[in-house]
Amino acid sequence: MNKRQFSGVYTALITPFTHSSLVDEEALARIIEYQIHAGVDGLVPCGTTGESPTLSHNEHDRVIALTVIQTRGRVPVIAGTGSNATSEAIRLSQHAQDSGVDALLLVNPYYNKPTQKGLYLHFKAIADSVTIPCILYNIKGRTGVNLETATLVRLANDCQNIVAVKEASGSIVQIRDVISRKLPGFSVLSGDDGITLDLIESGGHGVVSVASNLLPKQVADMVRFALAKDFNAAREIEQRLAPFFEACFLETNPIPIKTAMARYGLCNETFRLPLCSLEDESHRTRLYDVLDSLHLVVPKF
Repeated sequence: MNKRQFSGVYTALITPFTHSSLVDEEALARIIEYQIHAGVDGLVPCGTTGESPTLSHNEHDRVIALTVIQTRGRVPVIAGTGSNATSEAIRLSQHAQDSGVDALLLVNPYYNKPTQKGLYLHFKAIADSVTIPCILYNIKGRTGVNLETATLVRLANDCQNIVAVKEASGSIVQIRDVISRKLPGFSVLSGDDGITLDLIESGGHGVVSVASNLLPKQVADMVRFALAKDFNAAREIEQRLAPFFEACFLETNPIPIKTAMARYGLCNETFRLPLCSLEDESHRTRLYDVLDSLHLVVPKF
């Protein structure tokens, strides 16, 4: 298999729900069209931002299949299929492959805190069970375990279809260490909108973005300027968007981004427990003030 380099902006899609807390398939289709027409490089359903821990297996499979169907091959679909149970991650990954996704996003196993040996065996088992590219997702803050660079390099060398990492370790030092290894054809993507340009300046390749759910064109433009080495133009956009990047994490993701999208009619302000609407109403005021300063016009689909 030829390794494919992933670069650009990949939107970590929200999962819209109806007021009765069912998956809102019509809203999902509209959001996908909004993303594609704005020029993002790919879509990531069923990640953290998609509230995947609250989806049933049937819903998880359905959201991925719907994304593939609606996208119609116009951009790559990278399905979130990670789990803290290796057998479950394999089943989800194989179903996603059968549904026609282009790649998989595999988060560190959460809660059970495996050793580095356990992480290696977990990710290798999943990668060996499919033939499509796999992107590992390193986020210690949510999973309680860090995928060390040595383990990542070993996996990339031993598994031909492990081709990228979404780095949200919170350590720019670790991110630069991964980039410095210069693995052939391997991509390093930011898991944090706020450090995307720092990552690209260090030799990285793009971002799996939360903010692009609402600002797909703006984030895509910022990243394209950066990848073209026009960092002056990229930093100008980043400066305008930085307050929104920060506002997206006033409370637990995806609460702020979904609240912002609901304001523009892209989805309902509906969450699955244990996530809920904003706890602090001052956060809503701050979020709305940031949105007003951006003077957004969101097209209808």
